[in-house]
Amino acid sequence: MSPSPDPAARHQEGARRLAPARVLDVDPLLEDPKTRIVVCCGSGGVGKTTTAAALGLRAAERGRKVVVLTIDPARRLAQSMGIDSLDNTPRRVKGVDDSAGGELHAMMLDMKRTFDEIVEAHADPDRAAAILGNPFYQSLSAGFAGTQEYMAMEKLGQLRARDDWDLIVVDTPPSRSALDFLDAPKRLGSFLDGKLIRVLLAPAKVGGRAGMKFLNVGMSMMTGVLGKVLGGQFLKDVQTFVAAMDSMFGGFRTRADATYKLLQAPGTAFLVVAAPERDALREAAYFVERLAAEDMPLAGLVLNRVHGSGAERLSAERALAAAENLEDPRIVDQDDGKAGVRNSPDTQDSSDSPEPTAQPSSESAPDPGAPESADPVEDTPERSVDRLTAGLLRLHAERMHLLAREQRTRDRFTARHPEVAVTEVAALPGDVHDLAGLRDIGVRLATGRPELPEPGA
Repeated sequence: MSPSPDPAARHQEGARRLAPARVLDVDPLLEDPKTRIVVCCGSGGVGKTTTAAALGLRAAERGRKVVVLTIDPARRLAQSMGIDSLDNTPRRVKGVDDSAGGELHAMMLDMKRTFDEIVEAHADPDRAAAILGNPFYQSLSAGFAGTQEYMAMEKLGQLRARDDWDLIVVDTPPSRSALDFLDAPKRLGSFLDGKLIRVLLAPAKVGGRAGMKFLNVGMSMMTGVLGKVLGGQFLKDVQTFVAAMDSMFGGFRTRADATYKLLQAPGTAFLVVAAPERDALREAAYFVERLAAEDMPLAGLVLNRVHGSGAERLSAERALAAAENLEDPRIVDQDDGKAGVRNSPDTQDSSDSPEPTAQPSSESAPDPGAPESADPVEDTPERSVDRLTAGLLRLHAERMHLLAREQRTRDRFTARHPEVAVTEVAALPGDVHDLAGLRDIGVRLATGRPELPEPGA
């Protein structure tokens, strides 16, 4: 039987076998003039906003005219770009290196204002005023399920139609599920242009008591969709809203379909953003499969907040063993190299062979109530250094366990989707709050490796 390989060699062999089949090269994607839209998608809390901003800044400093559209209520994008606030109008970001001729603009989706703009653009002034003042419309435009995602698609379509920017980077809404960005616009478009709306519109055309009876039937259906009654004037508000919006319903479905086709076009690239955690990568896997089913162009996976270590050669097991030796010198006699013996794991203060130089009372068990200073071993500066070193070793062991867990999670995703290119971004000690931080993220995105810098670099 051949001898088993060295553990370190076995680890390296396993790392090579489980490494991603493809590495995502971000810079060619951003520099390609054919790339007009980059959509950053993924579940909430994985760093989509920071990723979108970093990509936009990197593309702008490489000569492209970029606008970043964010749908982030925390407003972190404005803070990191040095802008007091963002709204529905693109604002140019100052401090960007424009030596290559690029520009960076940023905006934050105002869901209600975008809906208002649609009404104002597709209705005459009197009808637009009636719609905007309708209580049901105000509730629909402010918080109906799917409205935010639908309006994000509407705004994307508007930006692309203006053709003022070389590249549009979209930070998708922080939905519970990443799939909501693809599903919700169709759901809302179907609702506004569906049979239910036609049912609600019928009483206005039929009129009389029979029409009101027909309206009540329609409302009993609608309450199942809305899930909530908005008040005593609900029926009248809905009827008025539907009558005023009648001429606009066809446009919602048409625009939703047009934007959906825009997302499928060759000039669009989806980047799925995830953290090296089981739930986030499971959501990313669902999204990858959905994009493939919808024939949408996936550029790759951004694996965010990946942890690293500058001392990976020291395993967790060796670090814990060294920490135990430092914390209890009776495990290994550190003065003369003679090994001591413990009677049990819980009796660290007893020894079968006490040293001749020990105090006379050392042959008996110490008083449990005695302070730590009674033990001369604990009082020396060397012991303080040992305790500090042991604590650092235990922290290193925890970090190595975390690295192993992240590696296993990533390997499961890679084994399931070997066709997906991956770039990794190292976890940072703090939040990104300025352009310098965004540039750093951009460099990490482009290099695709989470390794720490070499000492002294």
